[in-house]
Amino acid sequence: MKIGIFSDSYRPYVSGVVLSIETFSKELARLGHEIFIFAPDYPQVKGKESNVFRFPSFHTPINPEFYIALPIFKLAREYVSDIDFDLIHVHSPFTLGQVGIKTARHLDIPVVFTYHTLYDQYMHYAPLPGQITKAGMVKYTTNFCNRCNLVITPTGVIKEMIVENGVKKPVVSIPTGIYTDRFQNGDPDFLSKQFGVPRNKQIFLFVGRIGKEKNLSFLLHAFAHIARQEKDAVLVLVGSGPEQRVLQNSAADLGIGDKVIFTGKLPPETIAGAYSSADIFAVPSVTETQGLVLVEAMAAGLPVVAKAAYGSLAMVQDGVTGYLCKGDEQEFAEKALSILHDPERKIRMSAAALKRADELTADKMALRMESAYQAITA
Repeated sequence: MKIGIFSDSYRPYVSGVVLSIETFSKELARLGHEIFIFAPDYPQVKGKESNVFRFPSFHTPINPEFYIALPIFKLAREYVSDIDFDLIHVHSPFTLGQVGIKTARHLDIPVVFTYHTLYDQYMHYAPLPGQITKAGMVKYTTNFCNRCNLVITPTGVIKEMIVENGVKKPVVSIPTGIYTDRFQNGDPDFLSKQFGVPRNKQIFLFVGRIGKEKNLSFLLHAFAHIARQEKDAVLVLVGSGPEQRVLQNSAADLGIGDKVIFTGKLPPETIAGAYSSADIFAVPSVTETQGLVLVEAMAAGLPVVAKAAYGSLAMVQDGVTGYLCKGDEQEFAEKALSILHDPERKIRMSAAALKRADELTADKMALRMESAYQAITA
């Protein structure tokens, strides 16, 4: 099949959506399909890229690293004129998502949409009244889904949610797969070598954007409880984002400033070392649709303690690969400590985490995506 991918997020921007697109594209190509990407242009992109078509774009003051493409349908029509596409797959309901749907209609072929993000949960980045914006966003994304032939969600939990919101079109749950081997041979001394974390410390790890949507204030308060009971505990936050200064001040106010380390954004090839250096992976976010880093952590054999919400509910087997927390910071801390203070439990959960991650490999998920494509193009 010839598949056109339209996305408002693509490299050089870094995000879970971009990683999902690149992973599925690579694996679908291995299965013999041709993938063509339609994405925003960036100043640092130089020269012609194979099977990648760029649209003029501009950056936003909200996130200067992210560029928004101009929805120029005429340009899309020129790009696709010589390619006999079988389907269009859009990864955003906004500018290039709209162009993707219009292109599919123009070519009279099916259009698929992956519902990557709980868009209404990210509206604190939009300069509009909160509740009005959230309600409007739910209606907007629901209408967008109903203009597509098929909707993909990363988990069954998200599938149930969007159906309850009014999505009438077929919905299939297909998580983004990972390359498990990339996370199983990391340097266990990485955090010690690079950031001076003593090897005898008990390391709680977070990986992701340092933003409001990640609920990191909750994690700091939970870790404050942990630190009072475990003097060797350290919290390491890997990633960058607008909330770092606020969180550093909060950590100082909680009396844990010397136990919380912000590494900033790390090169992808070093992330395995961060996982391998840690003891427990913490997921405080309540907005993840899947949480790729959660699966990466399990691939590294890390037990997970996560807030019981959306992606975590689908990915974490409560009491088996880690714990799901429905309560407050105290409960989160107690569940983390129960793993830390019971070595046999930690070993069992580590083995179960590895097994769970092996169910979510990139090649297996690509086969499921291929089947979904075949069903709507038959």
